[in-house]
Amino acid sequence: MKVLFLTNEYPPHIYGGAGAHIGYLSRELAKLMMVEVRCFGDQRLDEGSLKVTGFELDTTDFTCPKPLRSAFGAVRRCTDFNTTNIDADIVHCHTWYTHFGGVLARKNYGIPLVITVHSLEPLRPWKREQLAGGYDFSLWVEKTALEMADAIIAVSGETKRDIERLFNVDPARVHVIHNGIDLEEYRKIDSVVALKHYGIDPRQPYLLFVGRITRQKGFIHLMRAIQFMDRDFQIVLCAAAPDTPEIAKEMKTAVERAKAQRPGIVWIDEMVDQKIACELYSHAAVFVCPSIYEPFGIINLEAMACESPVVASAVGGIQEVVVDGETGFLVPLEQMEESPFELTSPEKFARDLAVKINQLMKDPELREKFGKAGRKRVEEKFSWSAIARKTKALYETLKR
Repeated sequence: MKVLFLTNEYPPHIYGGAGAHIGYLSRELAKLMMVEVRCFGDQRLDEGSLKVTGFELDTTDFTCPKPLRSAFGAVRRCTDFNTTNIDADIVHCHTWYTHFGGVLARKNYGIPLVITVHSLEPLRPWKREQLAGGYDFSLWVEKTALEMADAIIAVSGETKRDIERLFNVDPARVHVIHNGIDLEEYRKIDSVVALKHYGIDPRQPYLLFVGRITRQKGFIHLMRAIQFMDRDFQIVLCAAAPDTPEIAKEMKTAVERAKAQRPGIVWIDEMVDQKIACELYSHAAVFVCPSIYEPFGIINLEAMACESPVVASAVGGIQEVVVDGETGFLVPLEQMEESPFELTSPEKFARDLAVKINQLMKDPELREKFGKAGRKRVEEKFSWSAIARKTKALYETLKR
C-alpha cells in the first residue's frame, strides 16, 4: 500500500505544529509502507520508502490583491499536485491549503480521501485579517472536502466534537488520533549556548512562550498578564512569523510597553530550529501556552518532553495533553459566543494566568514534580511510532 500526503508545510520549511506533525508522521509511516509527500516549496528527498517533492510557485504574474495570493497559489499548486501522475492507494491531506488537491485526486483518480484536521477555519475568524476574501474560500474548500472525505482524523476528542457540530459528516468517519512527539529529539539537555546567545541569564529562572504571532496563540493576553507577574524571574518570548503587519506592530508595541514596566524580558523575534527550541524548553522554569484556540497544542508536548512544567489555557485539545495539577496548571477562560476569539473578561484571564505562573515560580519542588510527570506522560501516550501504526490501520479499512 502507498499513501500520498498533500501539505503546504514540510521540513525544513515549517512554521507551525502541522508541519512538524507531517514531518514526523511521514518518516514513521515510511517504516511501515510507501509514502510520497507533495508539498509547497523546493524540497527534494528520495530515501527508501519516503519520497518528498516540493512544488514551487512563481507569483510574479499575480496582479490580484496581496491577501488573495495564498488562496490562488494554493489552488494552482493543488492542480500541479494532480497533473503529476498519482499512483497511490490513498490521498491524505493536511490543512485547507491542500484540500482542493485532495478533492481533485479523489474525483479524478478514484482513490479514498483522508483529511487530518489540525485546525478548523470556522473557529479562526481572525484569519480574515490575513486572507481577506480568501478566508471565504478557505471556509468553502474545507467544508467541501471534509463532507466528501472517506475518513477524517481529528487530533483530539475536542476537535472531533467540533467537526461533528460544524459539518454534515457521519461521526463513524471521524477518528481521533492524537499528535505525537519524537522522544529522542525532544528531551532535557544541559547546553546553555543558545541562552547566552540570546541574552538569557542561565542562573535566573525564566518563563517561556514559544509560538507564532497570531490571535490564536493568545500573545496579547500573555502580554497583558505580565503586569500581574512577580518581578524576580525573566520572561522569554520566542515569537515570530506574524500573520499580518498590523499584528506584528501590535506585538512590538506590547513588548516595548512590557519592557518599560519590568526588567528581564527577552524577545527572540525569529523561528528557532528544533535544537534551540529544545534548549529553551529544557531550562525554562515554566512554559506558558495562553492560546484561545488550540485543536491539540503540540507545543505543550515539546515542553513536557523536555521536563518543563506547563501553564496553559483550558481550551481544545490542550486539556487532553496537560493534566491539571499533575503536569502543570490549566487556566479556564470564557469566550464570547458571538466572537469566539474574544474573551468575556480578558483581564480576569490575564490575572488568573499570572497567579498560576507566580505560584509555580515560587515552588521549585512542584516545578520539578510537574516536569518529571510531563515527561512520563509524553513517553506513555504520544510516541510517533504508535500514531503511525494507528494511521496505517485506518488506511487499511479504506483501501479499494
